Amino acid sequence: MNEPDITKELIELHGLKSDEYDLILSIINRTPTFTELGIFSAMWNEHCSYKSSKKWLRTLPTEGSQVICGPGENAGIVDIGDNQALVFKMESHNHPSYIEPYQGAATGVGGILRDVFTMGARPIAVMNSLSFGDVNHYKTNQLVNGVVSGIGGYGNCFGVPTVGGETRFDSSYNGNCLVNAFAAGLVDKNKIFYSAASGIGMPVVYLGAKTGRDGVGGATMASAEFDDSIEKKRPTVQVGDPFTEKRLMEACLELMETGAVISIQDMGAAGLTCSAVEMGDKGDLGISLDLEKVPTREPNMSAYEMMLSESQERMLMVLDPEKENIAKTIFDKWDLDFAVVGETISEDRFLIKLDGVVKADLPLKALAGNAPEYDRPWIATQSNNELKDVVEVNAVDGLKALISSANYCSKSWIYEQYDSQVMADTIERPGFGAGIVRVHGTKKSIAFTSDVTPRYVQANPFEGGKQAVAEAFRNLVSVGAKPLASTDNLNFGNPEKPEIMGQFVQAIKGISKAVKELNMPIVSGNVSLYNETDGVSINPTPTIGAVGLISEAENPINGRAYEGNMAVLIGETQGHLGQTALLQEVFNRSDGNAPKVNLEVEKKHGNFVLENRELINACIDLSDGGLALAAFELAHRSKIGFEIYEESTEFLFAEDQARYLVACEFDQAETLFVEAGKQNIPIQTVGSFKGDTIVFGNSRSELVSLSAIFSDTFKNLFQN
Repeated sequence: MNEPDITKELIELHGLKSDEYDLILSIINRTPTFTELGIFSAMWNEHCSYKSSKKWLRTLPTEGSQVICGPGENAGIVDIGDNQALVFKMESHNHPSYIEPYQGAATGVGGILRDVFTMGARPIAVMNSLSFGDVNHYKTNQLVNGVVSGIGGYGNCFGVPTVGGETRFDSSYNGNCLVNAFAAGLVDKNKIFYSAASGIGMPVVYLGAKTGRDGVGGATMASAEFDDSIEKKRPTVQVGDPFTEKRLMEACLELMETGAVISIQDMGAAGLTCSAVEMGDKGDLGISLDLEKVPTREPNMSAYEMMLSESQERMLMVLDPEKENIAKTIFDKWDLDFAVVGETISEDRFLIKLDGVVKADLPLKALAGNAPEYDRPWIATQSNNELKDVVEVNAVDGLKALISSANYCSKSWIYEQYDSQVMADTIERPGFGAGIVRVHGTKKSIAFTSDVTPRYVQANPFEGGKQAVAEAFRNLVSVGAKPLASTDNLNFGNPEKPEIMGQFVQAIKGISKAVKELNMPIVSGNVSLYNETDGVSINPTPTIGAVGLISEAENPINGRAYEGNMAVLIGETQGHLGQTALLQEVFNRSDGNAPKVNLEVEKKHGNFVLENRELINACIDLSDGGLALAAFELAHRSKIGFEIYEESTEFLFAEDQARYLVACEFDQAETLFVEAGKQNIPIQTVGSFKGDTIVFGNSRSELVSLSAIFSDTFKNLFQN
């Protein structure tokens, strides 16, 4: 097959700028082949090289006594005691999900699961964070239904519980939905596998499904803005098969027990190219590949297509040659492809042959370490809007406005399509606070949450970045979990625009400050830039996925409020109404600043809740919608009414931080007040749980009617 000439148009089509192409010429001292151009394009695009974000990612706190493996591997790992570790990561599949919602979301789930089990861990939980456009936008219904079906279709068939997540709607996502997928798995500390190749002349083995033409150029597509040519990009979306992935996981975990695996890497973005380069680079070795040995499902595939295909359910492994037959027998048993496609070499070289013809011969280090790195100009951004007067609203009317909106109604229509009970270790399902999964065979458990408030980040990226971490911290604390560590999924617009880069930099600074203060180091993550369509950017959405541990000696806080329970508010309410859910949903306004986050206070109040868990029947942190929405959500979950003594808008709907609403018996409340007094922690009784009516001062409504609105709104909007 004749390869096309390298033209200016072809270079631009591969997402390479002229100075980047000049750098390629200076590295190899010749014109690259078509395959080589594709390889450079794949390895140097934003999605794989992080060329706009590396500088700032290095500033994130990534270490702690609990951290076994930080960023740089397939996923992060933290110690959970008893020779056990938790492996977890969050990653985006935004662009593919907008183009082809079902397969884009499904393969996002598949990719993040491979990141976990390639390290030797069996997945125990998945979550997702979804951002869609305005509910009335012509594409939103299609995207919601396709993405939710894709996530459920893949995760349910694979057999891993979906235990948490979040879903939001805003017009800024009209042209770019966000699909952020999280997965976590368990592994023994002495059975962790890494991706660095080692040993010279070791066989490089292809594992899993066959290679097709789906996904060719996917990573490059994910590193560009959308425009009116979007439909032409549909072929760059991969197609997933969860049953093959399930077999692949079982085969890999079985193989790992034999001692045959030297290193292993999943084939994700940029497929065979990225996995081979990363393994060689981390092991300081070269890689030689013979592509005629690669299992393909389509005839006459070119070297370019094989190297850049993002077909799913594939792995690359460096194998102990003495155990090749053992390995092949295992993969034959699971009816999966097993092929020795190359070897490790001592030279700094990425050598690609097809039918004896050299298609690429490049310095491997140049593809990884020499990728361009930009210190992009940025400007600080912050909303200068003063908060205009907010008129008093009837408390029940304000609550109705929130629970009848797509953003704050129940998302049960979504999570009921996901299997949350498979594996039989789920303690807390989606729908209220953090999800909880028992560590199988023990009495300890892990809590999971995903959080960000994009309108805060848009108004004040620094405080918004801090708040995303602080809310994740509170969600874990609310179920009785000690926060351990975080993963981030940093979704932003075009970094070549100084104001967008400014959002990114400031958010990173806020996240860094918060994870350091709250001892939740970032151990893995993903950056998704160029989330723009026709020059319109998404709201900055730096999603924080966080995990916490509930030890064997502790009980989770996952009870209910009962008749006669006191409603006790921990934390100070100053009445912050800027950028609140109330402004958004009732007044269609987005003025004022994001709430300030005092991390010292967050830590103090969180520790207080954890230390006094035995006094608390139920707990919910205050975030969107303030006290009014938190009290309602706790009442809805507990199937009991409440009376809150206050009815002022400022008190009920403010979104001041570091606050928790707890339900407890009268005697428990007395003890709680005594303990709070010793630590000078603000605490007050704001009401009680009783009956079947929702009461705010003189404003009231029946719980059953409000619960119906809360439960049915989403289904009525999106059920086809």
